Amino acid sequence: MNKSALLFASLMTIATYPAVAEPFLFNTGNVDGRMAAATRPSSAGKFEIEAGDDFVVSSHTQLNSATFTGLIPTGANVSSVRVEIYRVFPADSNVGRTSGPPTFSTSQVPTRVNSPSDVALSVKESSELTFSTSLLSANFTASNSVQPGGIHPIPGQTTGGNGPVSGQEVQFTVNFSSPFDLPADHYFFVPQVELNNGNDFLWLSTPRPIVAPGTPFSPDLQAWTRDQFLDPDWLRIGTDIVGGEPAPTFNMAFSLQGVSAVPEPATWTMMILGFAGVGFMAYRRKSKPALTTV
Repeated sequence: MNKSALLFASLMTIATYPAVAEPFLFNTGNVDGRMAAATRPSSAGKFEIEAGDDFVVSSHTQLNSATFTGLIPTGANVSSVRVEIYRVFPADSNVGRTSGPPTFSTSQVPTRVNSPSDVALSVKESSELTFSTSLLSANFTASNSVQPGGIHPIPGQTTGGNGPVSGQEVQFTVNFSSPFDLPADHYFFVPQVELNNGNDFLWLSTPRPIVAPGTPFSPDLQAWTRDQFLDPDWLRIGTDIVGGEPAPTFNMAFSLQGVSAVPEPATWTMMILGFAGVGFMAYRRKSKPALTTV
């Protein structure tokens, strides 16, 4: 085997070296009682509503479980749970519908900048997860809400919200039968809960920017929402729907758990040395005088 082939084989071996699996933990912090936003799958007689809040993974990450906290009416039972992951617009989106930078506006919404994309990157249906619930408070009140019928295209998007709402504060713990496998990127987490007897789940807000015991990051985007009539566009819960000067902005109560793959330090060292070797051999070949024939 010549030197070039040997070096190439060495680099391929280095590329297969294992990475260190480090825990991935993310949390938006404790609920603050400012906002409760409906989020539910479509079902008989009920149209779909989605609410989403963002998070970032800085390296390849597998999400194994999640929690989220919201209100359910006393006596309501949970029929199903669904979890979606979206990337940030314009990924997975039809940018031909928009007017282009700087606002990415359409005829339905003021802007698509920093919104979730048109379609989900990955979805876990109820058959692909297990969930449990924990009662945190028997009577919790949020000072404002976005409920079914409260999401409208422009020019009627700013309603001020649907007002206070009360119910049981419940935390959902969701375990995925197979993990969400996410490359390093910026994402939105969208949980949906179906309740029985026509009741609706309302996802509760947390402070923005994130404060302890949450996991601050930047840029921390505000929460967005849409229903099937606004789809594929989204509205900002605070800036577009609640409105005001200044308009409030919201994070939503959720946490994520998983593992991130981080290359071992020795692997990085070997890769750097390997690529240095490639450069050196290329330099020697370039600088070696050519043979002449007589």
